[in-house]
Amino acid sequence: MIKASEKASKVLIRDFGEIEKLQVSKKGPSDFVTNSDLKVEKIIIEELKKAKPNYSIICEENGIEKNKDKENTWIIDPIDGTIIFYMVYLILLFQLH
Repeated sequence: MIKASEKASKVLIRDFGEIEKLQVSKKGPSDFVTNSDLKVEKIIIEELKKAKPNYSIICEENGIEKNKDKENTWIIDPIDGTIIFYMVYLILLFQLH
C-alpha cells in the first residue's frame, strides 16, 4: 500500500504543478472526475493487485471487480473531494491568467 501511495502522490504533485493542463469531465450534477482521478486510481489498482491479486476491488471511477477472495475487498476513492480539487484548480487557473 505504501508503494501505491508513493506512486499516486507523484502523479498528483506533477498534475498539480501543471494545473493549467488538468482535464475535467462532468459525471453528473456537481460530480466531476479529473484525469488525475483516473490516473491515480489506475496506479493504485495496479499496485494493490501486485500485493493481493485475489482481493476484490470497488472503485469510484471503475466500479466493482470481483475476484477469488470474496472476504477481502479494496475500496478505492483516489481523490476524496474531487470537487475541492477542481475548485482549487479553477482558482489557480484564474490567477494564472
